[in-house]
Amino acid sequence: MSDLLSGLNGGSVPALDMLLSVTLVALLPSIVIMMTSFMRIIIVLSFTRTAMGVQQTPPNMVLVGCALFLTLFIMRPTINEVNTEAYRPYRDGEITQEQAMKRAETPMKKFMLRNTETATLNKFVDMADLEKESDPVKYPITVVTPAFMTSELKRAFMAGFLLYLPFLLIDIVVATTLMSMGMAMMPPTMVSMPFKLLLFITVDGWDLLFSSLVHSFR
Repeated sequence: MSDLLSGLNGGSVPALDMLLSVTLVALLPSIVIMMTSFMRIIIVLSFTRTAMGVQQTPPNMVLVGCALFLTLFIMRPTINEVNTEAYRPYRDGEITQEQAMKRAETPMKKFMLRNTETATLNKFVDMADLEKESDPVKYPITVVTPAFMTSELKRAFMAGFLLYLPFLLIDIVVATTLMSMGMAMMPPTMVSMPFKLLLFITVDGWDLLFSSLVHSFR
């Protein structure tokens, strides 16, 4: 308590640094979801589960866990750069917290910009009334992040659409076959689900899906 009071009075623990640290901890879940590869991965995995028609299998906890560890795998170079350029110098007292924040922004912005469509970025730059920069890294992170989120949602839904097509084809074939056999009262999804699972297992679906997701990021 005495350390806190001394910090508020300009002592060894700056009050603003403490406030900024608490704010960063509170925003950490949003940063992980919106500024990394997590959002695209979890949406694609959710689309895959829905397309197969297996409802709650795998459960949400498994999907989130897969998305989280794939995110750590994809973001490893960026995390290492943030650790080298920002965290270690700040931990060793070589730079201030504000300088560490600015250094940490650069690798994150580079990752987001590599996976952001130019047209989407320009649209947000225009809405923010900013001048066009020759180096997009100079744009503030408050502009880069929503542009990145928009691009990620577009790519995730496009991937979901492509994932739906083969499973939809199986549903159509099964429904047509049941109709021709006079079994219109039998739900087509009940019959098509084993064929969907067989298709997914045959093509080694999880391995193919995970590797495609990893390689889809630049």
